[in-house]
Amino acid sequence: MIARGDFTWEELFELIAKEDRLIIAFDEFPNLISENKALLSKFQKIWDELLKNTTVKLILCGSSISMMENYLLNYRSPLYGRRTGQLFVRPLKARHILDFGAASIEEAVEIFGITDGIPEYIKEVCYRLEHGERLDEVFQPNKSLFSEAEILVKSELREPTRYFKILKAIAFGNTKFGDIVNYTGFPTSTVSKYLSNLINLHIVKESYPVLDEKERRRNKRYNLSDNYFDFYFRFIHPNKSELILNGQIGNFDSDYNRYLGKIFEKFSKEVLEEYAGMLPFKFSRIGRWWHKDDEIDIVALNERTEEILFMECKWKHLDHRSASMVIGSLKEKAKRFRWNNEKRKEYFGIMAKKIEDKEKFRKIGYQVFDLDDL
Repeated sequence: MIARGDFTWEELFELIAKEDRLIIAFDEFPNLISENKALLSKFQKIWDELLKNTTVKLILCGSSISMMENYLLNYRSPLYGRRTGQLFVRPLKARHILDFGAASIEEAVEIFGITDGIPEYIKEVCYRLEHGERLDEVFQPNKSLFSEAEILVKSELREPTRYFKILKAIAFGNTKFGDIVNYTGFPTSTVSKYLSNLINLHIVKESYPVLDEKERRRNKRYNLSDNYFDFYFRFIHPNKSELILNGQIGNFDSDYNRYLGKIFEKFSKEVLEEYAGMLPFKFSRIGRWWHKDDEIDIVALNERTEEILFMECKWKHLDHRSASMVIGSLKEKAKRFRWNNEKRKEYFGIMAKKIEDKEKFRKIGYQVFDLDDL
């Protein structure tokens, strides 16, 4: 055991180094070094001279991605080359929201659209819903989620107002580079630089049509990586004044239901990735596809067996007629997906909130799933 007392860092770790199989974890390490960047050199010396050849494990954690990458992982860092491993902690999957108390799969999708898979956010929203609040009431000015996204951006980046405008542009569906430039009115060089910074922070991600080569930049689109940021800059940031005055957002329920269409697409992709046995073949690639005016929500394929699934995701109740129309439209778009067109084995499917006559479609060979199946 180590007695309490006043130690320098070196003296403290001299004592720690004598312990066997001890694990030392620093939570929010960036907060420590932001006060004194000279600590990085101290920790380099401590590791090299005291801990390197011991059984002590040193874990440095932090939620500020820029600080962790610039001060710990960057090649200019005194600690560069000394890490024996690193872990980027990813959000939970949508299905885990059920473990937090969501009343149903449908409610889990609704919560997923706000929180993504961030445990603290999920816990907060589930608690509010359990106590009778509406989804938009979760974002009252006196609640933590009301300003969380803006605080995170301000803590990582300069000129946050410009970043807010770019994030709002993407949240409102401007996913092409030119559309973002037109929406914001910023010079192309500014948009390019700011998008690069947001990508480095994992707030924005680049996406391409499945099987598309990344060199084909004209097909690139930008999306928000996190559903919380997506929701925030679609609903909260533009309506802060209304929320402060009225405590709610006008037409929220109908607007949010439409917004859940793209969230359900992300949810459906997660389901297929985790439960691939639902499909008639194992896929090696999965993603979205678009070309000119054609878009298909999910394309999954196996390059070895030349099998392919085209699937649409609909956050709505589909009767037999509307489901048939979705499949008919899907088949037409699939003809323009250029990949082994003459010899591939095709499957078509729908993932929806509710589908009538599922068994009839399945007997024909279509892959149809709704929330009842999940």
